[in-house]
Amino acid sequence: MIRDNIYQPRVPSKRRPTFRRLLKTSGVKLENKLKNRQLKQQNVAKKQRKEQKKLRQAVKDAAIRTPRPLETYRKRPEEEEEEFLESLPTDMMEDDDLRQMTDMARKASFITRDLSSCAPIHSTKKRKSEVIRSYEKVPRKMAKTEEKEVIHLLPIKDKSGVIPQSVERGEGGLVSSDWFTEEGAGLKVIIREQRRVQKIQERKTTIATLGSAIICDPVNNIKRLKELRGMLMESDPAVAVTVRKLVMVSLMEIFKDIAPTYKIRPLTSEEKAAKVRKETQQLREFEESLVSQYKFYLEDLEQTIKDWKQQKKKRSQAVGFDSYRGLAEVAIRCLCELLLALPHFNFHNNIIVALVPLMNDPVRQVSDMCCDAFRKLFQQDKVGGAALASVRVVSGLVKSLNYNIRPEVLRTLLSLRIKEVHMKKDLEDTAPKKKFMNNKEKKKNLSRMQRKWKKAEEKLEKELLEAEASESKDKKIQLHTQTLNIVFLIYFRILKKAQKSVLLPAVLEGLANFAHLINLEFFDDLLNVLQNLIQSGDLTNQESLHCIQTVFIILSGQGDVLNVDPLKFYSQLYQMLPRLHAGAPNDDISIVLRCLDAMLTRRRKQVTLQRAMAFMKRLSVLSLHTLPNASVGLLAANRAALHAFPKCDFLLDNEVQGSGFYLPELDEPEHCNAQNTALWELHLLQRHFHPVVRRFAVHLSRGAPSEGSGALGVELSRRTPVELFDDYSVKDMTFNPPVATPTSKKKVHASNAHFTLN
Repeated sequence: MIRDNIYQPRVPSKRRPTFRRLLKTSGVKLENKLKNRQLKQQNVAKKQRKEQKKLRQAVKDAAIRTPRPLETYRKRPEEEEEEFLESLPTDMMEDDDLRQMTDMARKASFITRDLSSCAPIHSTKKRKSEVIRSYEKVPRKMAKTEEKEVIHLLPIKDKSGVIPQSVERGEGGLVSSDWFTEEGAGLKVIIREQRRVQKIQERKTTIATLGSAIICDPVNNIKRLKELRGMLMESDPAVAVTVRKLVMVSLMEIFKDIAPTYKIRPLTSEEKAAKVRKETQQLREFEESLVSQYKFYLEDLEQTIKDWKQQKKKRSQAVGFDSYRGLAEVAIRCLCELLLALPHFNFHNNIIVALVPLMNDPVRQVSDMCCDAFRKLFQQDKVGGAALASVRVVSGLVKSLNYNIRPEVLRTLLSLRIKEVHMKKDLEDTAPKKKFMNNKEKKKNLSRMQRKWKKAEEKLEKELLEAEASESKDKKIQLHTQTLNIVFLIYFRILKKAQKSVLLPAVLEGLANFAHLINLEFFDDLLNVLQNLIQSGDLTNQESLHCIQTVFIILSGQGDVLNVDPLKFYSQLYQMLPRLHAGAPNDDISIVLRCLDAMLTRRRKQVTLQRAMAFMKRLSVLSLHTLPNASVGLLAANRAALHAFPKCDFLLDNEVQGSGFYLPELDEPEHCNAQNTALWELHLLQRHFHPVVRRFAVHLSRGAPSEGSGALGVELSRRTPVELFDDYSVKDMTFNPPVATPTSKKKVHASNAHFTLN
């Protein structure tokens, strides 16, 4: 009992693994499983590669060793016995024979080996004679003409009649495209064209449906814009070009219709967080979607133009290089329409940046399209914001290209409406006038308290009216002043750095157009530059005339305060008159008429009588050999000079006034003794074939009276020489000679011919 009660130590039980240890061991097991799986996969792949290698080697050996056809040989008695044995069931064969047949079947060479030969399996290479003998044993086949099967198709009816259609069947029972006849090829083209027309009609229907839904309810159907814009990525090569052009034009018209009359600005974070009504939230979502889709549309148009300029073709694009120009022209036309239709909407400056470089494009059609768009933009821009942005981009383009641009780019600046800049009035004149009550009326009709309130109310109204008027007028003048400064910066840069470029005529024409707006500080330097240009002799007649016109426009405006004697410019114009073109391109005459108006009529107090008579005489000589419209303008200028200088009627008398002789070759109008001659050219012009020239000649020969029988009609007397020159242009006249009657045998004189105005 004592022994049983002896204490025995307790054996510790197995400790439970902790959770971390379980996680660790499970991770190890997973790694081992993954490694085992990878090793198994590698072993399987390795076995597969070995089997494929063996299979390829067997196929290669079979291809090298060409089997001989067994049926070409006569069977020997031994072979007949072997076939008989093979036909017997295997259970009747002996074990040794069955083992031998099994071993032979396992060898690959058993399939390709010649069974008639008794040579061993792995024998040496055959000799050359044996190879030739084996080829000779192969029987030759006779070439047979295979009969081709013909498939009859449905006939085609043409103007000539019914045309039967048939196609030959190729190998494998399929119709081969190589065996198409001419009729079959024509049928294929017709079917393809019909399918193309059908696809285009389907796309047109889709475009019309989406466009109508958007225009009918833009707020609710704004998501349809994305569907319509997705059609710009048309992938079918047969209709891709046509569909993309239609989608471009359709989207352009849709945006013109649904775009609001204000610029949409992005919402701030506070505005987005604020709670608004359902209608307001719907309007915000519409505006946000409209701006984003409009932006994407403009980017698509710009990318189309870039692809055309860079000649890039994307892999996924179904449009060829030949169609790039057509797509780009449609994209440019859409941008020009949006430039004119939406000057108030978003991204207008981006459109200007995209179109201004295209004004200098080598493709004449593209350049003219963009130039016309900017001319219209300048003419319809009343405030001046769009014009200022355009002129800034043009200035950057001229400077970046180092003045190597087309003159038409600068001539578009002539359409700027900047004549309002110099018309600066006082604030009281610009403010809208409102009638207020005087003190007597206030005392008579109002009480003391009412007079006090009325005084404060009138003061407030005055301040509001003045602030409103000054803000609009000052903003307009400020924009126009900035625009004009940039324009003159372009002109002065070209005069300074590129005097011999093709841009000089456009620059001189622009200076003549905006000369009355030039700052007085630049007058002296500009006059010196123009005088040096004329004296250099490098200018053409038209360029010299523009210089003279610019000088006298400056002197007739703010330049009156300058003490400048423009005698050299009078001499230059007097010297150039006989050299003017007398044929069809007589555009220089209009510039001469403007110069004469500024030099003689407006400066009548600064011009001597000798100078005026010299100009009248030379203009009369010039009118003898010019076209009818030029002759009418020159005679109208003589009429204006005769009214401005009444003493010039000496030229209508035969008596000599003073000593000396008239020197027509002398180029100084002050010293040519024009008072000693007469306007005998008027007698020749009275027999001119043009009726209006005859009327002016008779009118001047009678002293240009304002009343009486020799006076002109209202339609001629109230028009300026430039207007008469434009009205009677040669482009608007057709020559209708009189037809002699059969009874009259007299010859028709040339003076009886007349022009009929259309």
